[in-house]
Amino acid sequence: MTAAGTNKRILVTGAGGFIGHHLVKYLKEKGYWVRGVDKKLPEYEPSAADEFEVLDLRKFDNCLQATRGGIEEVYGLAAEMGGIGFIEHNKAVIMRDSVLMNTHMLEASRLSGVKRYLFTSSACIYPGYLQKNTDVTPLKEEDAYPADAEDGYGWEKLFTERMARHYREDYGLETRIVRFHNIFGPLGTYDGGREKSPAAMCRKIALVEDGGEIEIWGDGEQTRSYCFVDDTVEGIHRLMRSDYAEPLNLGQDRMITINELADMVARAAGKTIRKRHNLSAPQGVRGRNSDNTKLREVLGWEPRISLEDGLRQTYAWIYGELAKQPEKYSVKPPVPLGAGGGDLPSANGQKSRTKASRA
Repeated sequence: MTAAGTNKRILVTGAGGFIGHHLVKYLKEKGYWVRGVDKKLPEYEPSAADEFEVLDLRKFDNCLQATRGGIEEVYGLAAEMGGIGFIEHNKAVIMRDSVLMNTHMLEASRLSGVKRYLFTSSACIYPGYLQKNTDVTPLKEEDAYPADAEDGYGWEKLFTERMARHYREDYGLETRIVRFHNIFGPLGTYDGGREKSPAAMCRKIALVEDGGEIEIWGDGEQTRSYCFVDDTVEGIHRLMRSDYAEPLNLGQDRMITINELADMVARAAGKTIRKRHNLSAPQGVRGRNSDNTKLREVLGWEPRISLEDGLRQTYAWIYGELAKQPEKYSVKPPVPLGAGGGDLPSANGQKSRTKASRA
């Protein structure tokens, strides 16, 4: 039996990307009718959406097309983004393209009679002056002001948070705002410069011999928390079903160093590694962690999938993808469980929704 979402018409923008693709699958399992929109199709497996349209949402007419036909709710995940290296060197592109997409989508949603709209923000909106130490105090939602967001990407996210708020106050569009804290998992970018640190670490370790050396950006003592994508899409849906209209953190509150992240991936791979630290590479803030107090209060829920379980699933999928490209990559044994395709068993014995297959 499907959930209460049956017959509700949903639009997911950014549906060809990592989180958006997982979200479409989750919403379909809940019984919603889903239209996915992105400038590209999903890279690794077909979309589960009822309709998928390839549209450039920087153009307003395309946003009107995306919201046509009685769309009731929009999950806005379209964004120009990537890992720390991409973000550091593409600030103008990120701000220009994301502001255009979000501005046009909010206005198109208003004109098309959309009832509820989710904007996906980021922990990068939090002030740099609060994140200068590795033992950072977990960041609360109210810590966003006085503002000192991450240059480029963070300021764009903070600006759009305010715009979403004013569309709620001025036009009655029921906006929801979620602040992601380092989301990771299978079916995400793992090479090319746009990958996040867990995916980059999985790729590096898959390609190195047991006992080999990998490069770590910075001294590896910078701290982060990481949230698995299955928890992320559940949290997004729970927020959209709530009456809470203020920004809300969504992430794990378990903080680790980048060196510890590398060691955890190595254990998932069944390897030992040596670390070479590149102190001239981009590192981001010194420390960042999510305060989940309000998340628990508002949703009566918090992410539950352990970092170890999530990394094991992610490593197995990335290893399998690399192994499909022997002309480009040379993966090194051992072969992890689940790397050959099919459902990836999780630590609790259940099967993940993720499948290691390419469209």
